[in-house]
Amino acid sequence: MFLEQSNFAAMDLALCLERTAATPLYQQLAAALRMAVLQKRLKPSQQLPPSRVFAESLGISRVTVTQSYDQLVSEGYLETRRGAGTFVCAQLPETYLQTVAIAPETTASTALNQLSRFGTDLQTDLQTAQPLRGPDPQCQINFRYGNPATELFPLSLWRRLLNRHCQASPVLLDYGADGAGYLPLRAAIADYLGRSRAVQCQPEQVIIVNGSQQALDLIARLTLDAGDWVAVEDPGYLGARYCFTGQGANLQPIPVDAEGLDVAALRQCPQHPCKLLYVTPSHQFPTGVTLSLARRLALLDWAQETGTLIVEDDYDGEYRYGDQPIPALQGLDRNHRVIYVGTFSKILFPALRLGYLVVPPAWISLMSRAKWLCDRHSPLLAQYALTDFLTEGHFERHIRRMRHRYNQRRQVLVQVLKEQFGDRVTILGENAGIHLMVKLTTTLTDEVMIQRAAAVDVGVMSAQGYYLRKPQAGAFIFGYAQLDEAQIEQGIRALGRVLQG
Repeated sequence: MFLEQSNFAAMDLALCLERTAATPLYQQLAAALRMAVLQKRLKPSQQLPPSRVFAESLGISRVTVTQSYDQLVSEGYLETRRGAGTFVCAQLPETYLQTVAIAPETTASTALNQLSRFGTDLQTDLQTAQPLRGPDPQCQINFRYGNPATELFPLSLWRRLLNRHCQASPVLLDYGADGAGYLPLRAAIADYLGRSRAVQCQPEQVIIVNGSQQALDLIARLTLDAGDWVAVEDPGYLGARYCFTGQGANLQPIPVDAEGLDVAALRQCPQHPCKLLYVTPSHQFPTGVTLSLARRLALLDWAQETGTLIVEDDYDGEYRYGDQPIPALQGLDRNHRVIYVGTFSKILFPALRLGYLVVPPAWISLMSRAKWLCDRHSPLLAQYALTDFLTEGHFERHIRRMRHRYNQRRQVLVQVLKEQFGDRVTILGENAGIHLMVKLTTTLTDEVMIQRAAAVDVGVMSAQGYYLRKPQAGAFIFGYAQLDEAQIEQGIRALGRVLQG
């Protein structure tokens, strides 16, 4: 049972007292409190409830609590302070803390012997998956990718939108009416995607999820069994790969060149059918290249011929600089072979944890049910505020503002890279997104370059971990959204000084 919260130092403490046991209740309570002290569930100097409050919450007599307190005071675990109450002793002898036999941690092989294939892979990757960790966060200038310039987000406006709905109906505190999400938000997203990305859909086809990662997880769970094959870009996004291999799928890497995923190479793959193809056509991750229109059409033909479902991840397609946007694969598809995935993390802020799926009509009920079984629905208050953010025009104004700001930062990054490294640098994906990939010709290893960069307080990330087949040394991902122009120039000049070789 749990202690009642009162005016004293509030706490919840799980205790179990057996009223039918031969051991008196006061001794049981004393033993339980002693163990709580030894295991540090009760902290030094922490106040215990007054005996009357404690007795009421436990359903026992006040005398029983008083006897327990007195026993522990005599043993040196508790102390009384005149006019204040009963407290855990501020200092306990080390011998006291050693009297409880806390079993040492079992070995990893014993403690984790029931892991699935997915869990086993993750346990291994805890030691080896450096790309998941990113650059050293302590570096003063950090070229980490994937994070927008959150300091430029209109937070005061967002706060007003949240407050508007906080003062509305208490229905916000209940379960959502539809696991697929708040219908006005789905309608606003459908309208926006139709105008900006040429996506063809009705509001009912839009499923609200907790970011694109949950979207990929739901797709994987609904389509993949152990042993199935998934075609993925090489290099490609690790988060998607983990979703697919977590379902026991095998990965078929498809090379990426200057026009994006190589459809000819896809057609020449070994003759095992693929259930899914995962692709980032608007801004390939991590190279940044854009899948050409000819290849988009060829890819859709291939999907129709083979019966493969395409997962189109458009994680930051809003940001293009100079080039006209190519219609989304989903908008070119006439055979319902594409599931479109989008997110607000790169446009607004990652902590929002809202994204969306656009599914073929036949998938609406299935995906809605899967989302409901997964976590019922995404947070309603954020959905209500985001609906207003879209329908009142704030969203597209914010995109235009950020596109201009990111373009300025991108230009500085490209210019100073060329100044510092000359013909030793190749820049990929510079016309879209909020990161670009850089290939440096050097005799230094990636590890040495990262170490030298960190020594001058600059954080960079190698792209090697994103390749399945042939990792390329000297390839780095530079995110620039969270750095201003002066920081970008300072960081690249510092790299130029230390990355000689």
